[in-house]
Amino acid sequence: MNLVMLFEDDFVAPGRALLCDHRLTHIKQVHRAREGDELRVGLLHGAIGSAVIERMTEREVTLALVLNQAPPAPLPVTLILALPRPKMLRRCLGMVAEMGVKQLYLINSVRVEKSYWQTPWLQPEKSRDSLLSGLEQARDTLLPEVHLRRRFKPFVEDELPGLITPGQGLLAHPRAPGIDELRLQLPITAPSLLCMGPEGGFIPYEVKKMVSAGCRAFSLGARIYRVETALPLLLGKLFVG
Repeated sequence: MNLVMLFEDDFVAPGRALLCDHRLTHIKQVHRAREGDELRVGLLHGAIGSAVIERMTEREVTLALVLNQAPPAPLPVTLILALPRPKMLRRCLGMVAEMGVKQLYLINSVRVEKSYWQTPWLQPEKSRDSLLSGLEQARDTLLPEVHLRRRFKPFVEDELPGLITPGQGLLAHPRAPGIDELRLQLPITAPSLLCMGPEGGFIPYEVKKMVSAGCRAFSLGARIYRVETALPLLLGKLFVG
């Protein structure tokens, strides 16, 4: 981890934290840190900064903290993602947090198998672990919000139009016109919404519904990418300068 994440209940006094869980193991075995060494730390949903190891034993480590910097700015995007396969979902959650997405909607699609919704990785504690891992990698502290929408039509008809306004809605789809034809000014800095389907894209009915809700469909070209490839590719191309 590039940042040791702290939580409110880690604090034993103002500016002092005590860790005795997997973070202690990571500090000792990965960072190979000793008493007096400095670490990069951040408070969940708070500031980031540095910590000096005041005392470290086999069971615990005491840190003296200076938290005086804001976390990185989030990407100006709400991500709508057709629920990936369970093995891919864990990686996608980490990517979402790592790249700075703060609002994620996992939705249903004809090409999403019903069994996907039973995966343990959708349980709050499991998804939180994946998101925290992405934050630690990127030195961020703002945890993304994950919303589950198991019914496609009610979501697209009732919620999606409100999520697009007042920004712009984009739908990545393999058989749509190229991204250059949309004449977007990149990187996008205004609040926007990006929809991504399963591998192979949404079916025509779903595309039509999303376009009717206010999305503009575009393609990255002739290649069909895996979701775990398309996700960082799209976010990087559209929103990272």
